[in-house]
Amino acid sequence: MRFGYGVSDFSKIINKGYFYQDRTDRIPMLEQAESQLFIRPRRFGKSLLLSTLEHYYDVAKKDEFKQLFGHLAIGKNPTSLRNSYFILKLDFSCVDPTGSVDQIRQSLFNHINVCIEGFCTYYKFKDFELPAIQINSNDALYSLQSLAKAVKATLHPLYLLIDEYDNFANIVMMEVYRVKQKYEKDGDRYFSLVHDQGALRTFFKTVKALTTSTMFDRVFITGVSPVVMSDITSGYNVAKNIYFEPEFNELCGFTQHEVENVVTQIVESCDFKDKKSKINEAVDLMKDYYNGYRFSHTTNDYVYNPTLCLFFWEQFQKSCQYPREMLDDNLAVDESKLEYIAMIPKGREILLSLMEKDCTVVIPAISKRFGLGEMMSDLSKDNSFLVSFLYYFGVLTIFKDTDDLQSILKVPNLVMKGLYVDRICKMFLPIPDDRDNGKEAARQVWSKGDIAPLCRFVEEKYFKVFANRDYRWANELTVKTAFLTLLYNDIIYIMDSEPAIDRRYADLTMIIRPDKRYGKVFDVLIEFKFVALKDVNIRGEDAKALREYELYKMPQIVEQIQDGERQIAKYGKELEDKYGNLRLQKFVVVSLGFERVCFKKVVDK
Repeated sequence: MRFGYGVSDFSKIINKGYFYQDRTDRIPMLEQAESQLFIRPRRFGKSLLLSTLEHYYDVAKKDEFKQLFGHLAIGKNPTSLRNSYFILKLDFSCVDPTGSVDQIRQSLFNHINVCIEGFCTYYKFKDFELPAIQINSNDALYSLQSLAKAVKATLHPLYLLIDEYDNFANIVMMEVYRVKQKYEKDGDRYFSLVHDQGALRTFFKTVKALTTSTMFDRVFITGVSPVVMSDITSGYNVAKNIYFEPEFNELCGFTQHEVENVVTQIVESCDFKDKKSKINEAVDLMKDYYNGYRFSHTTNDYVYNPTLCLFFWEQFQKSCQYPREMLDDNLAVDESKLEYIAMIPKGREILLSLMEKDCTVVIPAISKRFGLGEMMSDLSKDNSFLVSFLYYFGVLTIFKDTDDLQSILKVPNLVMKGLYVDRICKMFLPIPDDRDNGKEAARQVWSKGDIAPLCRFVEEKYFKVFANRDYRWANELTVKTAFLTLLYNDIIYIMDSEPAIDRRYADLTMIIRPDKRYGKVFDVLIEFKFVALKDVNIRGEDAKALREYELYKMPQIVEQIQDGERQIAKYGKELEDKYGNLRLQKFVVVSLGFERVCFKKVVDK
């Protein structure tokens, strides 16, 4: 098998025999609306989808139809519209988001003009006669209207494809809050692009006019968020939003069955002794790290991130070994979305509470249309806009409904959880040396079975930050989050996945990845307990002054340690039964407010 990792050109994938999961049976469904908006997170196959539509509908590729589509679902039952359009394709990820509003506007116009020039050259080469198209370097909207008018005079209609419609605007948007804090005069760049006579709004007003006047017969737009489209408001309100419809849930993702099929083929080509066991192991690993995305409330099926799957499969097939790091660097930049949320009021609390509440959050409903102003100013109500923003960027996904039919969203998988953990660590430990020291203290836990240095670090560094939190919301989950941000290591461990044990979620499990069990490291299980200062009738200053032996003699601390020992003995046995042959180091960690940490290493008798 050949995996076209990073390849989004449909013809290249088909002609060079790269792996392609057929989704062309959805094309008839896509034809049901003439103007459509399709939202998916970054690196989720949107560009390949657009390339597929481009090759299917392009009148100049009619002779290639059998070669490209003959073996696919749509090739066996094509629609009447195949190969009947002139195609104009724009990719707004090519627009430079830096500089002034005028410079961004010119970059946008330059891209549109270059695409129109390419359109003219391509169809002339393909022997299609078109009336003259006027290119205006200073006004690409004039160029666009000239192209539409020219095509209108031919026998074939025009299909406009726009990829990453919100790419450059999102980059500008995420600078707004930071810039407004530092340079108030430059903070309106985003609003100048999407409001009033802004370049992006004016562009979509032009597209809307050309669509409603039948100059553009069909339009298909992809992006990662509806925020920009909402801010354009009436600039383009004719597109049908298809991103929540269940029939398109897996349009740009892989199903469980498809993942199992590919893994099976790779394992069969490798020299593994127990191939069935290896198939199960690899599928379970991929499920923990890459699965969990659900884009419709009315389906029960979760899909895998396609880019991450191709990354994994390519590495696995090449060496018959799993990738050392499960996170593809191309997705690591998604952390910038979390950084942006952390800058917005209440954003830090949302990120922290997600880690505390088992990576889930409840909102009334996912917002379908909301602008930047609503996201930043309406937070006093329910946080729905911020949480919805995280959903559209793929760092949260639909989980299920509550009994009263609110929406529960969750962090989809371990890859995304790693991004959260890293962002929270940087939020609370902004100095790199502090983070390095914390990580070194964490390394002592899994390499030497010594948790004392980590407990001292959390007490001395993290608790200075946590001391500012409202003690009404303090509990063992807050303390667990502090330890998790330092202990998280998805190169060696499956961290806090959903082990099939009957437990609460106050404990933290670190199970060595099956391909890393050769290393001289330990599996780790930690049970966290919390004693509030009010429960022992003590002030923070007095807690800090306690000597260590006094701390460990407090009845409340002793009681919590003993309770933790009982729980951890039960959890440890269940983990051993599930995985077998663990090198399990077990600890009970008890926090006295946000002042002191004590611990006990639990040794089997």
